[in-house]
Amino acid sequence: ELLAFLERSENTIQLTSCYVTVSGVQGQNCNRVTYTKRRICVLKGSTVDISCTYVGYYYTTSTFWFRSDKSTPEDLTTDPGYVGRVKYPDKDRWIYKGPPILRITDLREEDSAEYRFTFKTHNFEWGHSFPGTTLSVTVLQVKVTPAAEGQKTLTCSTTCTLTDNPNPTYIWYKNGQGLDEPTSRQY
Repeated sequence: ELLAFLERSENTIQLTSCYVTVSGVQGQNCNRVTYTKRRICVLKGSTVDISCTYVGYYYTTSTFWFRSDKSTPEDLTTDPGYVGRVKYPDKDRWIYKGPPILRITDLREEDSAEYRFTFKTHNFEWGHSFPGTTLSVTVLQVKVTPAAEGQKTLTCSTTCTLTDNPNPTYIWYKNGQGLDEPTSRQY
């Protein structure tokens, strides 16, 4: 019988599955996947690396990343919506353990989804329903609001906090010329 454990923290998710026998859990036969980030927010057009670490007991016969909103898990490298934009830069290290990385380039808003890693061995298949990493792809939005007489305030924002740059620097331009103003989100 297979027993699965799920541990969540603010930033990570660790999933462990072990074979259970009459005498108890066979610790040496446990498989574990740890997603290093539960949520990632990035700008449209950029590149993202989504990663996890996994430890498996047996030699893997199949490993891939997929979107959780698909009815059947499909390797993203064969998904027509990702052709030429997805790769696994460390695929050769995925035999027993390692940090599997999913790299998506030229991100689009429709790439926003939950991504999961899965693997198969000769006698085990990692559960497709286990949670993964949620990716949000955002764009820069500029809001214009009235200010002092004849003035307007411009505010730049995103729909989520950028994961690798939570306090970005903004450079404002007027008629193609950079402004010598502070690099805050408002002008």
